[in-house]
Amino acid sequence: MREAETPEADTSTATGRQKDVLVIGGGITGLAAAHRLLDGDEPVRVTVLEASDRLGGKLRAGEIAGARVDLGAESLLARRPEAVGLAREVGLGDRLQPPGTATASLWTRGALRPMPKGHVMGVPGTAEALAGVLSDEGLRRIELDADLPPTEMGEDVAVGEYVAARLGREVVDRLVEPLLGGVYAGDAYKISLRSAVPQLFAEARHHRSLTSAVRALQAKTARTQQTGPVFMGIEGGIGTLPTAVAESVRARGAEIVFGERAVTLGAQGAARSATHPAPQWRVVTESGRTFEADQVVIALPATPAAGLLRTAAPMASQELRGIEYASMALITLAYAKKTAELPEGSGFLVPPVDGHTIKAATFASQKWGWIAGENPDLHIVRTSVGRYGDEKDLGRDDADLVGVARHDLREATGLDASPVASHVTRWQDGLPQYPVGHTDRVARIRGFVGQLPGLAVCGAAYDGVGVPACIASAYAAVDELRGDASGRVALEANPVQSLHGGAGE
Repeated sequence: MREAETPEADTSTATGRQKDVLVIGGGITGLAAAHRLLDGDEPVRVTVLEASDRLGGKLRAGEIAGARVDLGAESLLARRPEAVGLAREVGLGDRLQPPGTATASLWTRGALRPMPKGHVMGVPGTAEALAGVLSDEGLRRIELDADLPPTEMGEDVAVGEYVAARLGREVVDRLVEPLLGGVYAGDAYKISLRSAVPQLFAEARHHRSLTSAVRALQAKTARTQQTGPVFMGIEGGIGTLPTAVAESVRARGAEIVFGERAVTLGAQGAARSATHPAPQWRVVTESGRTFEADQVVIALPATPAAGLLRTAAPMASQELRGIEYASMALITLAYAKKTAELPEGSGFLVPPVDGHTIKAATFASQKWGWIAGENPDLHIVRTSVGRYGDEKDLGRDDADLVGVARHDLREATGLDASPVASHVTRWQDGLPQYPVGHTDRVARIRGFVGQLPGLAVCGAAYDGVGVPACIASAYAAVDELRGDASGRVALEANPVQSLHGGAGE
């Protein structure tokens, strides 16, 4: 990367000047983009700009009571190749581990109830699939779906509104809402079916009833079912993945610059000379440093991306400003095992309709064998607070949030012991929301950006909030800069569904 260099500083190859590429954002998306850039045949010099003093974005490794834990996302969807593949490429293959238990519960209607099976993100194929979770009246309402006339879905529809109209609100309130809330910290009645559950959206357009669409999708999935676990973790936490990717890209010549927030992006002027053409883009940071690049990959959340694009791509900037985010807090608690007893399983989800504060709890030391193996005398529990449109509890101080988490854990499980340690991690504007029309908004953003050669955007705001989706988005962006749109076409044809990786994900 050239930082306002003179022509003499150019690095040449047999095919001409080495290409400079600037990646803005050091989360897992930006790091994956840097990794992809360095895998190509063309000589390239890569610089990653990160505004903070740490890498990884929403992936964050930490400790509590001496135990290694994740303080952000904790699992990877293993039925897609991107995340587990990247982990293997950067030397973490032997540390990939499936969950020790996939048994989760719902804390609803006054009790912990087994998480039902036979549904797609909470949408059942039969009423019997939700027996034990829904009331008798709620189960009978599901059966009416077969007799209702087809619903006109148009180009998109809200998950909650559509499912409630077909199957009743109880299905949404008791199961769809907590599952989607675990992924997006969002409101199921506003989240786009096309964006959040794309496979079901596509199937439902061809069936008279929603339950028949679910059964058809389940049958199709069964015919192509992959073997192996659905989710994977990494020994030491998936928060170790960004560090491993960073080490890999540095070893291949990339530079990572911390503490530099990009604030302006502009196109360059005329070439310096016939033999030394000017890079296409100039980026200025908050500190006043200037970076020049032939290509720029913007791997930022929507709001800072909008600010950066306000001059170069004002229409894209305007669309990005329309993407809203939810904030949340993660309360991690460590208990002495001799004083605390937990129910079996990986944890539980909490429907908002039941009026509790926490939205989920993960029994991390039961879910991940490596945590239990390293800390045989501890129980590690993660709870989460905060949803889109319901973030009032995030105004509490850390001690209050710990108290709220302990109260709800006691109500749900009877756990009354005092933790030996606690840690509150706040994720301000942590999760982008995918309302009705999100897919079309993303298409417009990419259309505007695509008019500017050498510029690409990627990240959780576009193609899915899970780690594999972010990596797939990064790979597609890099490939498009190389003139290969096949990755983008494949991603649009087969979106990375952001599934729930168990209670508290």
